[in-house]
Amino acid sequence: MDQERRKTIVREIEHWQRSKLLPEQYCDFLLNLYLEEGEKRAPTTFAGRAAVVVKGASVKQWLLTFGIFSLICFVFLYFTVFHPLLQIALSITGVYILLFIGQRYRAKNESVGIGLIGTGMLLMLGAGLYMLQLHTLEAWGWKAGLLAFCSLFWIAFGIGVRIPLLHLCGWMASFLVYAWLLSNNTESPKWFEIQLYWLPASFVFGWCSWFFHRWSRPVASILFVAGALVWFMPELYAAVFADAEFGLQLQLMVKIMAGGVLLFSLRKQWIAWVA
Repeated sequence: MDQERRKTIVREIEHWQRSKLLPEQYCDFLLNLYLEEGEKRAPTTFAGRAAVVVKGASVKQWLLTFGIFSLICFVFLYFTVFHPLLQIALSITGVYILLFIGQRYRAKNESVGIGLIGTGMLLMLGAGLYMLQLHTLEAWGWKAGLLAFCSLFWIAFGIGVRIPLLHLCGWMASFLVYAWLLSNNTESPKWFEIQLYWLPASFVFGWCSWFFHRWSRPVASILFVAGALVWFMPELYAAVFADAEFGLQLQLMVKIMAGGVLLFSLRKQWIAWVA
């Protein structure tokens, strides 16, 4: 058997072993058949690969690693004394690095890549809230503006790199901003007014799901889910912000039944949008 074919088979067996497609003992048996005598197996676990990298690292790589670690520690320790513009620049740099590495890593390991991207998004929100607190910008408008910016970025980035969960999180954050705006600009709204604040948006999301399904089914699916969430937002808003308890259970039951009837009657249409 030629070397290229042997290497291809070995890589495929190692992929099966990492993905747990075959039992560990069976993969070891197959690898022993195809590996040449004296040839060392590449480690399949993260710890094994890390040990190989550390063992083969040069002096320059060690110095670079400790230098980067020292720089990160310096930034964390003295972040509060930096100029606000420098704080913003450092936060943006950290978010960009996490997003860049996460997106590059998705080709190798989807879950790790998405985890890094999610960490970057949380860093964006957390760093923003920390800086608002640090500079005594405690008004609700600052926090709502920050959350609105994060929601728009999550939506755009989620669509751009095809991460539906991030896209959905962006819409959910925007719903929170809208609820925050309503709670600070309305006084004791009636139950039907709360319904009017939210229900038109649910139908708009449904229409957008139909409109975008011809170009992107994942985007249409998320818009449909967002519309379904907005359908129940009046009851959630009334429970959290309006402190309304009377008739809330009845409203929720009516909405569930009405939503079920709509989904059943239009099932041939919306299934074609999201499937």
